[in-house]
This record gives sequence, C-alpha cells and structure tokens, in this order.
Amino acid sequence: MPYYGCHLSISKGFEAMGKDALSIGADTFAFFPRNPRGGQMRPLDELDIRCLKQLLQDHEFGPLVAHAPYIYNMATGDPEASAVVRQRMKEDLERLDHLPNVYYNIHPGAHVGQGQEQGISNVASVIKDVLSEGFSTPILLETMAGKGTELGGQFQELAAIISELDSDPQVGVCLDTCHVSDGGYDVAQDLDGVLDELDQVVGLERLAAVHVNDSKNPVGSHKDRHELLGDGTLGLDFFRSLVQSPRLKDLPMILETPNKKLEGYKREIAMLRAFEQGATVQEAQSQIESEPTQ
Repeated sequence: MPYYGCHLSISKGFEAMGKDALSIGADTFAFFPRNPRGGQMRPLDELDIRCLKQLLQDHEFGPLVAHAPYIYNMATGDPEASAVVRQRMKEDLERLDHLPNVYYNIHPGAHVGQGQEQGISNVASVIKDVLSEGFSTPILLETMAGKGTELGGQFQELAAIISELDSDPQVGVCLDTCHVSDGGYDVAQDLDGVLDELDQVVGLERLAAVHVNDSKNPVGSHKDRHELLGDGTLGLDFFRSLVQSPRLKDLPMILETPNKKLEGYKREIAMLRAFEQGATVQEAQSQIESEPTQ
C-alpha cells in the first residue's frame, strides 16, 4: 500500500516532525533539510535523529522525502552559482545520510537561455560530482510543469539526464501530479497511459515518490499552481484512481496542497486512505465530514 504524508516544518527538529506526522494520520512526510531559501542548516542533533529513527520504526513509516531548496539551479551555466549548488547539495546529502530510508528530491533547474541540451549536461555534471562523494541517499529528479526554460517538463528530459549519468541506479524520479498535468500529460483522463509513457521513456522502476496535488489550471498550461484535492482540474476521481493503482503501491505519496493548517492535510490523508480501501468519492467525503475544517 502507499504511504501518505505532507510537507512538514523542520523548525522544531526531526522528532517533532515525526510527531506532527502521527497527529494527522501520516506514515511518511517531506521536509526541507535547510531553510528553503538555501540558508544554513540546523546543527546536527544526534539524539533528535535517534528519537526520530525510533518513532519511524515503532509506527512503521515508509520512506521520507527531503526536498532540496527551490533556489538550487543545477542547470545553471554560471560556474560560481554551480559551485554553490554543488557544495550545498553535498552538505544536504551528508546530513541525510544520518537518516534511515530517505530520498533527496530536487528540481532539475532552468537552462535560462543556454538551450535544453546544455542545461541537461549541466544537471548531469552537478549530480555526477555530488555522487562522487559516496553518499548513500538516492536523488530523485522531480517532474516539472515546463514553465519558461525549466527542465523536467517532459519525460525525455529526465531520461536524458539519467542517460548522461550512465543510468546510475542511485538516481530516480518523483512524479508531481500537478506538474505533469500542467506539463501536458493528461493524467486525469489517462493515468495508465501516462505511466506507460513514463515506463517506456524513463523506466517505472525509477519512480520512487509521488507529489499528490490538484492543479488550478488545465492540462498543458505550464503554470505550476497547486490546488486542494478536488478543488482543481484533476478532480477526486483521479486521486481515487491514483491511490488504487497497483503500479504505485508502496510509494510515499506526499501532499503539497495549499492547506493553511495541518488539519487540512489530516482530512486529505483520510480521504486518500478511504479511496485506497475502495470508497467512492461520495463515501470518502461522508467518512471525513465530521473532521475539523482546515
């Protein structure tokens, strides 16, 4: 079965994130290993990490998903900017290697006028350099909406990056439902067809996590605007199909919907679990209608 969670704040530490996850019925979660604007990390607290490890074991959590700060642009052609990205990625991965069963999710970046081919080469160069340090944490390239010159809006771009890395098994993919729809893949109407294409182009065995988001915009809009589940253009029937797909079982499914409070994520997680157990949209909504509003 899939694992369900959302993005949580690391401000109070690792164990606190685990407790927040439990409070909303989650058995995975995502987090920024440092300030999302790329600032400094908290000092390493080994006791805090040990407490988190025990919590994850006691409650049978699935893989966690650390998200690199959005400011990292692996595709940049600026040598100084690239050096900063490489150094901070290495710092992130050194920290994550202290945690059990965690992925490092990152946006490929934007080529900003250099061209797709050069941007792809730059991304591969950064990842190759970072992995040469011997870190054990897998890196996941996120599917993107294709805004401007950003890479990852097409599966072929992710495949090209992985190919330049000699198909390194330590590099996988995170599928974002809003991004792929905005990028032109009609997951709402043909989830299996999109998964077939991902399998043919990249390889479904590389799919390690899913970002579960509705979209404010129609398929192919290239906008990247997340929406609450059921309030966007993908719709609840799609999310029911998503969590029931046998091709996505055992994956961490991370909500990045614009909830203002954890209670909103609690309701969405409860809905996804109801869908997984076979509830119709109406039945799932009925089951959680007594839950507090977001």
